[in-house]
Amino acid sequence: MRSTAQHESQFEIHFRPPAWGPASRLIGRPNIGSMAKRFRFGLGLNAARRRESVQEWGRRAEGLGYDVVHLPDHLYTTAPFPMLTAVAMATDKLRLGTFVLNACFYKPALLAREVTTLRDLSGGRLELGLGAGYNKVEFDEAELPFPSARERVDYLRHVTEHMAEHAPDVPLLIAGNGDKLLTVAAQRANIIGLTGGGVATDDSDPLADRISFVRNAAGDRFDDLELNISVTAMPTDGSGVPDLTIPRRFLPDLSDEELLRTPAVLSGSTSDIVDTIRRYRDDYGVTYIIVQQPHAEQFSKVIEQLR
Repeated sequence: MRSTAQHESQFEIHFRPPAWGPASRLIGRPNIGSMAKRFRFGLGLNAARRRESVQEWGRRAEGLGYDVVHLPDHLYTTAPFPMLTAVAMATDKLRLGTFVLNACFYKPALLAREVTTLRDLSGGRLELGLGAGYNKVEFDEAELPFPSARERVDYLRHVTEHMAEHAPDVPLLIAGNGDKLLTVAAQRANIIGLTGGGVATDDSDPLADRISFVRNAAGDRFDDLELNISVTAMPTDGSGVPDLTIPRRFLPDLSDEELLRTPAVLSGSTSDIVDTIRRYRDDYGVTYIIVQQPHAEQFSKVIEQLR
């Protein structure tokens, strides 16, 4: 177990706000600051299970300046569509999203019925987030076969094609990292969730590499795409030190020093984080940032400075 003192020491010694300078070169285009898109900010909810609680969180998110509230799709948490319906009934402008549905858990026609119903109940505020699924344990618990990675991505494409026909007015987010999945995302989605930003060094930038791949796969669609990063760790107090519990779970082979140099981990003061988010936009074209429920209050200070 790492102590708070160890966290602070490590942060002071190792954290450097990434310059991200190589990004423009690796993506193959100039810095885009002069034609920057507007920011959007999302909040992922996990710890709201009762109607009163989830509706209060929806109102709070709307009041703090968030554009979208997201619900995950895991068997150990709540079903996303009923919870998002409760949020819709308590808010006016807040958009509603899934980050992300496991496409393999759904038959396309049945999913389209859920999507179009919530679209209509919310007055057109729904954004559908899809992924290919990755957790074999959940497939086993759902008594579903666990297809190969290729088969899961192929099924994801099948679902997106059905959505394009039956719910074409619902914006589609696809999140993932592999070439095959990002090809589907670049060709079918409106929003690309970039989940594979590894450790940036002076010689390589995994996030820039993934964006370059999307750019090539999207062709003429690229300029109309919205690029997204989901933040998994950031400071929730004045220490400037993020709680790395979530990224440690998903990236167990990385040291804390390396985790601090991944795009999904934000460190430093509010001003430092504002500068980092601006660099994400200016160097990468990333304009849609999602943070998690424990980050809501602290990140709202960042939103205030970026509006």
